[in-house]
Amino acid sequence: MMVQALAFYLFAGIILLSSFMVITARNPVHSVLFLILAFFNSAGLFILLGAEFIALLMVIVYVGAVAVLFLFVVMMLDISFADLRKGAMQYVPMGLIIGGVLLAELVFMYGAWSFAPESVANAASPTPAPADIPNTEALGQVLYTQYVYPFQIAGLILFVAMVGAIVLTHRTRPGVRRQNIAEQHTRKPEDVLSIKKVTPRTGA
Repeated sequence: MMVQALAFYLFAGIILLSSFMVITARNPVHSVLFLILAFFNSAGLFILLGAEFIALLMVIVYVGAVAVLFLFVVMMLDISFADLRKGAMQYVPMGLIIGGVLLAELVFMYGAWSFAPESVANAASPTPAPADIPNTEALGQVLYTQYVYPFQIAGLILFVAMVGAIVLTHRTRPGVRRQNIAEQHTRKPEDVLSIKKVTPRTGA
């Protein structure tokens, strides 16, 4: 038990430190590297809990795919974060309003939550021993019952991150031509095509 407690405090301390460095590091590449470190230590905590399946998901999916994808995107886009921070404060009031609305919706949804009539009978029914339930099935039973709200909030956070990535990639940059679909559809042949009659042996 002493070794497990020491391992828990070690993993938890590294997670807290790396999470703090993710949001405070000035270099975005360093932020992604600290995020990968936090994922690895989260996998260690799940192993201590006996949830090897989630630990493998953290390493394979989050570290092997998501975090590495973030790293390559940050390195390839060459985003000027100094320019982005200049006008960021003007969006703080609107962000606080939207965050307050989302928080009010979550509070209202939690307050109006009611259990189905048959839920009491299902809760009172005998459940199989934990050793008889596969790890994945036990994960689903806990995730979609006791932790359904954190699960939905995590999905919302990922959705906001995806929208933010799309906004960053579609920003206006000087010297880059953007496609205008409406202009292409309304273009006439005479606007882009010129027919000239060339006399033989005289050149164009």
